[in-house]
Amino acid sequence: MEFRIDSGVLTEAVAWAARVLPARSPMPVLGGLLLEAADGGLRVSGLDHEASARVEVEADTAVEGRALVLGRRLLDICKVLPRGVTELAVEGARLSVTSGDARFGLSLLPLEDYPAPPALPEVRGQVDGDAFAAAVGQVAVAAGRDDSLPVLTGIRLALDGTTMTLAATDRYRYAVRTLEWKPQAGGGAPADVVVPAKRLTEIARSLAGAGPARLALDDGSVGFESGGLRTTTRLLDGRLPRHDKLFALGDPALATTARAPLTEAVKRVAVVAEGDSPVQLAFTPTSLHLQAGYEDDIASQRLPSTLTGADTLTVAFNPGYLLDALTALDAPEVHFHLLGPGQRALLTNGPTPTHRHLLMSVKPLV
Repeated sequence: MEFRIDSGVLTEAVAWAARVLPARSPMPVLGGLLLEAADGGLRVSGLDHEASARVEVEADTAVEGRALVLGRRLLDICKVLPRGVTELAVEGARLSVTSGDARFGLSLLPLEDYPAPPALPEVRGQVDGDAFAAAVGQVAVAAGRDDSLPVLTGIRLALDGTTMTLAATDRYRYAVRTLEWKPQAGGGAPADVVVPAKRLTEIARSLAGAGPARLALDDGSVGFESGGLRTTTRLLDGRLPRHDKLFALGDPALATTARAPLTEAVKRVAVVAEGDSPVQLAFTPTSLHLQAGYEDDIASQRLPSTLTGADTLTVAFNPGYLLDALTALDAPEVHFHLLGPGQRALLTNGPTPTHRHLLMSVKPLV
């Protein structure tokens, strides 16, 4: 195998495929990246027992062939390559990497021990890469981090007609985002699965700016393909708690305020909050008064706001959870649907929301 490629293109391809490599594995070959040069292109593939990634880029192929090398070592080399054309070639039992005056050699791993990559599941349709990346980012903030409850570390991906629903919860908050997608002809059957949040977030970021992405799904895995990128990841067992009843608040009071000024105000007053001590929001029909801290160490700020359904209403939230919700909503105004202190509160991005974020309010300051 021998080929020439731009060092920047090579680095991006290797970095993309290396994302799925396991930190530790009883099978050393799973730490490898498979390089395949043929037909004026380079394919870089990586996999572990949970996920796979493959990227195809242009390259000037002199000799077709395949090579398996330690992926993270190759990535470290790529990061320090001089800019310009890089030459890679198999020389006996090693892969040589030459760029300018720099030259590296990497031991080859046994190709016969490398597992076959998983096939892409059945393609179900396509979704806009930018819209999907934004939606995943908006719900991922609510995904759990506790690996003892694996299903809560995932993001629900539900398909129903032309609507895709993404949702995540860590039991203390619950984020739901809907967006449009295009089912494949004859492939519009409903689906409801849970995808590891970390994997899906990485995938979504790589799809941003890539145009339409094909979504593939079966009973055990989900896959995405866009341009020269292809990736699969295994699904999590179980289901997230249903959000329908949680989000049904009956007849709540409604408070509305500009999102960006509120976000900055929460950051400002929260500097005096100790640990997870709350930020208090006191709504009136015309204003919102924020306050944080206790005794002499306090901070406050007043903002324009509206309130309907109550004369006044005071609630308090964990400042970190509130900031996550406000940042993710990404709308000019935020709508607070409020039942009262110590009860559920629903934050939405408008009167007909596509993004909803449920928080539990806590005891207001005294």
